[in-house]
Amino acid sequence: MKQLLVFAFIFLASTASAQAKKEQPKPQIVAAACGQCQFDMKGHGCELAVRIDDKCYFVDGTSIDSHGDAHADDGFCAAIRKAEVVGKIVNNRFEVTSFHLIPEEGKGK
Repeated sequence: MKQLLVFAFIFLASTASAQAKKEQPKPQIVAAACGQCQFDMKGHGCELAVRIDDKCYFVDGTSIDSHGDAHADDGFCAAIRKAEVVGKIVNNRFEVTSFHLIPEEGKGK
């Protein structure tokens, strides 16, 4: 009987673990910039946004200033950059769990 319970516990734990892995979103490459300055979104000041499938979303989970000076020549207010992100769209905003800015070609960062 103990062996049956142990087997059942292991089976259920492995099934739950496999389901959790399936639900994790995959990284995707997106355009990232200041929503107001570069994507012409209505907002209240400079705020990080991403463009996914030609639609723009403000970002929750990281900020525009977490990735360098937004007003530098290559900052989000002056340029649209590429980023690898993981997250999901919730209430017309992008909830990011991972955000990695892709270095510009020739910049060597």
